[in-house]
Amino acid sequence: MRTKILAACALGALLIAPVHAADIAVTQGWFRALPSSVPSGGYFTLHNGSAKKITLRNVESPACSTLMMHKTSKGGMEHVMALDVAPGETLAFAPGGYHLMCMDSKLKPGTSVPVTFIFSQGEKLAANFAVRNAMGK
Repeated sequence: MRTKILAACALGALLIAPVHAADIAVTQGWFRALPSSVPSGGYFTLHNGSAKKITLRNVESPACSTLMMHKTSKGGMEHVMALDVAPGETLAFAPGGYHLMCMDSKLKPGTSVPVTFIFSQGEKLAANFAVRNAMGK
């Protein structure tokens, strides 16, 4: 009986094991620099290389007073509180779709800024985003 309980506990631990930031990749990150009075868009690609679903809960950057996730849809823009990414899936944040909104930005074209991604299990992943001009170059 004791062996069965230990085996069940071990299996349970495997099922709730956290995803590590090493299993998650953020690539092609960049912001479109606009005047600080206008929200600047942020774009990137997020890949879940783990065997478990991940949930992106928040994104932060010292270059933005507030940084939010949004999605452009036919009805306009909607705030996104969290995004699930299935195992092996890649999610693109690109103009016209999912994107970041950087409020009161301190973005200067030709520089880069740190961005921190926060996931549901408390994992954090740091990335550097290039800052491009208003034309995206």
